[in-house]
Amino acid sequence: MPDPLPAAATPSTTLVARPGPRPRTVLLPSGQVAEVPAGWELLPPGDAGLTRKVKAAGPTWTVKQRRGRREFSQGLWADRRQIAAAKQAMDAKRQSPGYEKQLAAARRRRDEKQQAYVQEFTGAVLDFLDFHERYAGIARRMAVAVAEHATPVGSGTVARTSRIPIGQRAESAVIAWMRHQTTAYDQMSIARAKGRRREVRRQLAAESRKVLRNYRQGTPDALRGCPLARALRGGPPPSASF
Repeated sequence: MPDPLPAAATPSTTLVARPGPRPRTVLLPSGQVAEVPAGWELLPPGDAGLTRKVKAAGPTWTVKQRRGRREFSQGLWADRRQIAAAKQAMDAKRQSPGYEKQLAAARRRRDEKQQAYVQEFTGAVLDFLDFHERYAGIARRMAVAVAEHATPVGSGTVARTSRIPIGQRAESAVIAWMRHQTTAYDQMSIARAKGRRREVRRQLAAESRKVLRNYRQGTPDALRGCPLARALRGGPPPSASF
């Protein structure tokens, strides 16, 4: 039987938990199973404005499910009266004459912020590549390709994190892009042994850095048979070799 209400999960608590083993239960970070308080209901994910309104109104339990390295919201438990009041307030707000103008202005600000970040990130990639002037055109094409892949909002790539400096983000994004575009990584059958995938990635990263070194040094025949040049032309990645 689940604990009725562990100390870490009283109705006055705002917490993040995982789905429980049975309906109306959650799995706490401590490993305890807690029953959802009577009178609470689950607000499904998808309406960010409503979710913020409910969170601001009182205690809530956020439920998240981990899939691989990412977490996905399963909804928000809160008092049903709290949810009903928040819905009523949001409906009134969204029916007001100026609401659409506010949305449009917010979209413009987000778009401007995103465009500015794409430009900043593209510059950071160029700085990391640091190709010889002989390959300046290739550097620009590659920087644009990496930024287009890495910077979309919600992409979940390293470029979207603020936990590391932008230079490190750019370096990681380049190596990740090359892993998928210039190596056979996506076609490889990698043993499910602990650390094996990490080791393969390290090996491929070392190969990618060798390719980049040729372009930085201005090696005259760097383009000959180069997987990077082939990828930028739209060609397929190499076949698996190990």
